[in-house]
Amino acid sequence: MSVLAIGDVGVVDDLFHVGDEAMFDAAVVELRRRGIDTIGVSSAPAETRERYGIDAVDRLGFVGLDRDAAARRAEQLADAATGRALLAADDPARGVLDALDAVTGVLHTGGGNLASRWPVHIYERTTLTRMAAARGLPVIFSGQTFGPDLTADDEARLRAALAAAALVGVREGATDALVRSWGLDPRRQVDDASFLDAPAVAPASGPLLVSLSGWYAHRPLDAVDAALARMIDTAAAITGAPIVFHAHFGPLADGDVRGDVVVHERVRARLQTPSRLETTADTAHAVALARSARLLISSRYHPVVFAAPSGVPVLALAADEYTRIKLTGALEPWGQDGVIDIDDAAAASALLPALASGVASLRDAAAERSDAHRSRASQWWDDVAAALG
Repeated sequence: MSVLAIGDVGVVDDLFHVGDEAMFDAAVVELRRRGIDTIGVSSAPAETRERYGIDAVDRLGFVGLDRDAAARRAEQLADAATGRALLAADDPARGVLDALDAVTGVLHTGGGNLASRWPVHIYERTTLTRMAAARGLPVIFSGQTFGPDLTADDEARLRAALAAAALVGVREGATDALVRSWGLDPRRQVDDASFLDAPAVAPASGPLLVSLSGWYAHRPLDAVDAALARMIDTAAAITGAPIVFHAHFGPLADGDVRGDVVVHERVRARLQTPSRLETTADTAHAVALARSARLLISSRYHPVVFAAPSGVPVLALAADEYTRIKLTGALEPWGQDGVIDIDDAAAASALLPALASGVASLRDAAAERSDAHRSRASQWWDDVAAALG
């Protein structure tokens, strides 16, 4: 038995996105445990085949299209799925179309950033849902954030896709409320990558871990860089831990300054405290690093997802409402609430001492919640396997 799973995966030009790969990784692992093989939809099918030991096909061909062209492409692919139109032999969607003949269902793995700021993902995910429905295949959305910014057209596309789904999993309260306002009944869950296996680590034995995104929501770079550097210096003085920067969207080679490494190097240049860069590797490495941290300072989402279940103290930096929703959703299930605006150094100064001194209580709070979250996650994947089988 096989399912077609789409995620924002595939390493292109040696740039690795830890969080997107982690959610897909979790889906492949959980399906495999239940006797289901995965065919992945990927930006780099050969790389995905090798990384996960699965078959993989190309994406649907929406990258680079404006909205009008994307709308036409969506209709073309829907017609192809119903047999009303034929695709050219070299059309990138041929792999997906052929895979739909061989699978028992379609899974949208976590991520995809289904908000209007990323229309390519909305067109891709909703069109694949229409293609699956045309073949009579069940569709599931797992571990998603929807919105908060949605145009009327994008909202209509998502509502139609979710209404056609057998199961919808959401990962924070704001998304749950939005989907319920559409008359649907989603399943609230922690992020799919929350329980990924990784090398065992001693909790709170590692560094002051910093993982920053370059998205400042149009704030002045110099001012935010300076505020972040002050915050990190203060945290280092409070914890006494060595500072390590780890790019969650970054190059796989040492010395390559792209992705998150760009902002990391800018902030490091302003620090008064020594620091080092940890090269991006794979999901297991990122999970182990986050779980071992003495304190995590992050404007990236998945370092928080990895760290919070182990009770690592987290100071999460939100740049806008979208990132605030996600970061709050990652922390709340584990008893933490340390989300502040990315340039609010004053708020950080108030939170850092309490975070640093409250490690034991945070670890206890996470442990108290762990069995229930694991049980719900396991039941989710049991239900996914049953629906797709």
